[in-house]
Amino acid sequence: MSMEDRFGGLVRRLREAVLEGTGVTDVGMRAAAEARAAAFGGRPGASDATGPARVPEPAGAFVDKVARDAYRVTDEDVEALRSAGYSEDAIFELTVSAALGAGCGRLERGMSALRGEV
Repeated sequence: MSMEDRFGGLVRRLREAVLEGTGVTDVGMRAAAEARAAAFGGRPGASDATGPARVPEPAGAFVDKVARDAYRVTDEDVEALRSAGYSEDAIFELTVSAALGAGCGRLERGMSALRGEV
């Protein structure tokens, strides 16, 4: 059994829950945050982080930081989003969407490498 066979369904269910589930942020915004972060994570076929995945500022900079250097996210980064009108729930949803995108982008890139596609 391949890794894709073993974990593919779980990854799909996680993506559905995060990107299509009920939340305070718009489904499109969560999808855009995921796609933007996945480009940074190396998703095959992703051109760049600003193409179709538009996330308004300052949320875009936050998504980028989560995707590239999550360990560098500070209280000030979160406060900037609060000051821009984002609720705690919205910030959480953006964070999870970005983390999902970055992780899935890396996973997809790794699986492509294992298949010899990269």
